Amino acid sequence: MKFAVLGSGSAGNSTILECGSTRILIDAGLSAKQLCLRLESLGIDPASLSGILLTHEHGDHTRGLKNFLKKHPTTIYATRETAHVVREQAIGEVTWKTFEAGQDFPIEQLSVRSFSIQHDAVDPVGFVIESDGIRFGLLSDAGYVTSSVTHHLRSLSALFVEANYDEELLEADTKRPWSIKQRISSRHGHLSNVQVEALLRDIAHPDLMQVVFGHLSSDCNCPDRVTNRFASCLAELGHTHTALHCATQAEVTPWFEISEPFRLV
Repeated sequence: MKFAVLGSGSAGNSTILECGSTRILIDAGLSAKQLCLRLESLGIDPASLSGILLTHEHGDHTRGLKNFLKKHPTTIYATRETAHVVREQAIGEVTWKTFEAGQDFPIEQLSVRSFSIQHDAVDPVGFVIESDGIRFGLLSDAGYVTSSVTHHLRSLSALFVEANYDEELLEADTKRPWSIKQRISSRHGHLSNVQVEALLRDIAHPDLMQVVFGHLSSDCNCPDRVTNRFASCLAELGHTHTALHCATQAEVTPWFEISEPFRLV
């Protein structure tokens, strides 16, 4: 199994995961043109996708769907409530496979587990995707880490997690009005560095190979601050082997290969 982040930030989010001949896109918030260009830069034919998973309906996670699907029809997997909202955006004839938050379902050789998260969307979810003991988790756009989220993200081989803002930088920011700051830091907003560190302290283990941080605010966070903080946290826990990377809006990440399954000890 391997994955790469096509782009992540307030202007658009999308991640590609490949396992054997199965290729799934998680969210499609970049333009259709950028989705295709960035997939092709990784050696992926956009027409070869097995499906598109949606975490929620917000534009920075669905913006490219309509035009992408015109040229490259593929099945969309979403909760019923998310599918209903996206359908209203008149994206055309689409093959939908809907599920309830908390439900497990297969996509070819992959097993997908969904779980509810806290965000100001109709029915937002995160995912754990598994094949042959290798488990990849994705948590984006969540204002609060519930005990259920922590439970689902234990025993992962790799993780993509939002690290949207640094609390000090958000408080000092002069561009955003108080109401926007309140929305960002609310239980239905986004995750702070403090919240992500608490999550990592709960779920880090010897077989967690890779963590990629995404959805960083361009004003209220920065890659150096993120990687330094979490590298120190993991070192304190004795997990210096875990590789860390910050995804950006402008560039595709390299492929991150997950070659070893989680081993119960």
